[in-house]
Amino acid sequence: MIDEKDLKILEILRENARIPLTDIAEKLGVSESMIRKRVKLLENGGIIKRYTVIVDPAKLGYNSVSFVGLDVEPTHFLDVALKMTEFPEVKFVATSTGDHMIMTEIWLKDGRALGSFIAEKIGRLEGVRRVCPAVIMEKLKDSCG
Repeated sequence: MIDEKDLKILEILRENARIPLTDIAEKLGVSESMIRKRVKLLENGGIIKRYTVIVDPAKLGYNSVSFVGLDVEPTHFLDVALKMTEFPEVKFVATSTGDHMIMTEIWLKDGRALGSFIAEKIGRLEGVRRVCPAVIMEKLKDSCG
């Protein structure tokens, strides 16, 4: 069971996953060994799944970041979702309810590359009925968890 201290530890780690455990202990007024034990329990319990880095796609040359919703024939639903995970340009894939059956985040060099990717890769997947891209103009918040 997670308590307030665990929630505080998670909040601190979400802001900076590289923060030393001693700094977390100091912020919370507890020992470093207590923080180490709690973090280990959070990891072992699957609450902390991994430590990651958030990058700025534009600084890596990806000037077209878009969320692309896909509607597919039900018989091809899982096949299309799994195929989308194989493309390196696709950074996120989830099945969903609502407007689209599959939601993806795709990073490409520019709008022309996005159009080509949709036509040549996504559009050719068997079962895809509709592709609905939404180009991200500006990200105002980007956090993990």
